[in-house]
Amino acid sequence: MGDFLCYGRAQGIDMIWCVEDDASIRDIEIYALKTTGFEARGFEDSASFCEAIRHEKPELIVLDIMLPGTDGIQLLRQLKASPELCDIPVVMATAKGEEYDKIQGLDLGADYYLTKPFGVMEFVSCIKAVLRRCRPKPEAQLLKAGDIVMNVDEHTVSAGGERITLTYKEFELLRLFLSHQGMAFTRDQLFNEVWGMDYCGETRTVDMHIRTLRRKLGSCGSMIKTVRNVGYRLEAAL
Repeated sequence: MGDFLCYGRAQGIDMIWCVEDDASIRDIEIYALKTTGFEARGFEDSASFCEAIRHEKPELIVLDIMLPGTDGIQLLRQLKASPELCDIPVVMATAKGEEYDKIQGLDLGADYYLTKPFGVMEFVSCIKAVLRRCRPKPEAQLLKAGDIVMNVDEHTVSAGGERITLTYKEFELLRLFLSHQGMAFTRDQLFNEVWGMDYCGETRTVDMHIRTLRRKLGSCGSMIKTVRNVGYRLEAAL
């Protein structure tokens, strides 16, 4: 397949490439994709596809097996052998429904296998499902201080390697401390930040929650320091 000069595309609508020698099927695939929110481009053979992918990288490739020249299986093998292209999801679409062909394509790294004839809705749903599955997951938002680790996305906290269970207010208190390590908060500030200005209560509520939070954090609870005549702050262990 030769050297690739892959240039990133601007973020936006997903570009799907359809490599299919049957013009009528190729046109239906492209039409179905474009009418459901995708960009799409078709190729009638592996040669035109290989030339185009030297300059652009699609988000997903729909690949027929029975192609003139280099067939789809060989093309898939070359794609997966390329460090620049191996991460592109590939859906195999072919009239050949024998089990061996499916196993061969999947073993080479195909992400899904569609057997012709297939419906337009099935085709589009397949594309969407493969894209969802293959997209890189965003890194979890972690807040750390010493042996305290908070996963904001999963709403979990561990202290000293042990998972602990916090109430919503305890979690929000700890998140505030972890986000502003070393900063001293007055009781009024903590109360307003966590409970809100409209909450009818006493700042003594803050002391009660701090006491419970320290207990649940175990040995890590000592990192929440009392600042005399001010309030509290979290000091990360050195």
